[in-house]
Amino acid sequence: MNLLDYRLNIIPINVFIDPQFPVEKAIITHAHADHAKSGHKKVLGTKETLEIMKIRYGKECAQEFQYLNYGQKISIDGVSITLFPAGHIIGSSQVLLEYRNHKIVVTGDYKTTKDSTTSEFELIKCDTLVTEATFGLPIFKHPNPNIEIKKVLESLETYNDTNHLIGVYALGKAQRIIKLLRENGFQDTIFIHGALKKICDYYQLNGINLGKLETITKDSSNYKQKIILAPPSALKDRWSRKFRNKILSQASGWMNIKQRVKQSLIEIPLIISDHSDWNELTNTILECGAENIWVTHGREEGLVHWCKTNGLNAKPLSLKGREEEH
Repeated sequence: MNLLDYRLNIIPINVFIDPQFPVEKAIITHAHADHAKSGHKKVLGTKETLEIMKIRYGKECAQEFQYLNYGQKISIDGVSITLFPAGHIIGSSQVLLEYRNHKIVVTGDYKTTKDSTTSEFELIKCDTLVTEATFGLPIFKHPNPNIEIKKVLESLETYNDTNHLIGVYALGKAQRIIKLLRENGFQDTIFIHGALKKICDYYQLNGINLGKLETITKDSSNYKQKIILAPPSALKDRWSRKFRNKILSQASGWMNIKQRVKQSLIEIPLIISDHSDWNELTNTILECGAENIWVTHGREEGLVHWCKTNGLNAKPLSLKGREEEH
């Protein structure tokens, strides 16, 4: 089936999915930097994905932009392309390719758990599934995010003279953590690092209510009993030192690894991920009905072994330039 190659190039039409180098035509699954690169001539994706690319890279990050709604099918030289929700972050999409009665789904990054900041993952039946495997080992089983976020709220109540700094990535994780705090009863102002502001503003403009947010200023010495969100890197530099009384937290699927928690000096690890865990990955593989599984972006070997044990054709598809998690 010469439809898709190991670089995720759709061969009959020479269109790449999430290419790591500038190309003539690209489909972008979502706006995280390890999937969305600037410099392509023509890009296709959801409105949210391409608008966030413009926010992050500038309005001329590509020469032409084509928005495609979820469920809207287009055909190019006999190849049909449809985008479906991936549940990863706002605007994230799976790519369904149909060609000569064969269906391939490229999941991009995805999760199947509920998240009110993004459209819910939609299962697509297919013949070949190209799946991510960021957390593709049985040890990764993400707990309920509502239980995780309550760790911060309970600590805030116990240590009522202390600020709580939470490390979050600017796109997706920050907004999800804010929304989880709101959904679990925290309605006070949440303070954010300046690097988070543009994307938080974009979410709010797109109907995702994050409540009252305030950007941290230089005069931060008077903050007390506040929740403050910042990029993980800011927790380690002098930016965070201006907060005298603080407890450090970080939200990531990697907080499941105790050594990482210890190395990062994290006191409240929040195991909250925007990627599928082992059970989500294996359930999706079984439920989509695909006979062929390509595994990429993460722990390929473990998932490939599981697929073969379950009678499926599977192979690793190592792609360079993919980061672990956002």
